[in-house]
Amino acid sequence: MPILARVSVRSVERLSPSFARIELAGDDLADFGNDGPSLDQRIKLLFPAVPGVLPELSGENWYAEWLALPEDERPRMRTYTIRSVEGEGIEKRLYVDFVLHPGAHGPGSDWAGAAEPGDEILVAGPKLGEPYGGIEWLPGDATRLLLVGDETAVPAIVSILESLPADATGSAFLEVPAADDVQDVVAPEGLEVSWLPREGAPVGGPALAAVGGLLGFEATPEDVTSVEVEDPDLWETPDYSSSGEEVSAPANGSTNGSTTGEDGRYAWIAGESRMVTALRRHLVNELEMPRKQVAFMGYWREGVSMKG
Repeated sequence: MPILARVSVRSVERLSPSFARIELAGDDLADFGNDGPSLDQRIKLLFPAVPGVLPELSGENWYAEWLALPEDERPRMRTYTIRSVEGEGIEKRLYVDFVLHPGAHGPGSDWAGAAEPGDEILVAGPKLGEPYGGIEWLPGDATRLLLVGDETAVPAIVSILESLPADATGSAFLEVPAADDVQDVVAPEGLEVSWLPREGAPVGGPALAAVGGLLGFEATPEDVTSVEVEDPDLWETPDYSSSGEEVSAPANGSTNGSTTGEDGRYAWIAGESRMVTALRRHLVNELEMPRKQVAFMGYWREGVSMKG
């Protein structure tokens, strides 16, 4: 059972032109969180449909009550990843890094861009001691890691990097709109972190080209624009396929981590759907990387308003 917390803004930190870190607090957060690191934990944020007005929703039946609200009163719900959770009990703080999209954008970006201390939203997420899901970083015993994401996946990737053991190896590619969006990160010495400022290139293009250079397939940033997204809800993990593809359960019957092959690889890729689709085709179809060693997640689609 997810916890539904009413929270208020405590502080807003503008990290860069494209990112704002918002500190959220509230007594309802006392039981919020995982029993381990946040990693790429997904949560739901509900933003007021009418500025400053949030309905009272019960903890157990909040989703049904939310659906029953008139459209013009129903808070706008979007999925985000946790950047970090700090503190204990009623002093607990939830930090979420928001991408501030220029031009056409959605309720999350609009709210974050204008957020001030005291503003309230609702948060639905994990409750301490209870199963919840929403974490796809399951490398199992992998020793060679690949993480790829655009700006929407940066908070998750940075959180994952901070959790890795000191002997982890591999590569992380983080694509951001501009050079001013590059952040300082903590990562193992053996894992190379590459920031890829887009600077006007197609969304997902620099990441596609960079992974091609690493793994030996030909790709330019412009190639991403010709990718057709066959599965609009692309979400492929070792134990789930949004396209209905048959997925084999791990040999040990566990879903707590991938069972890696002889080469010890594991790839986690998230962001705009065209980039994710292109990399899935290269890694799985061309390079024959086993599906049990990959997670491909379409966090968003350019030009399409995402729901929920």
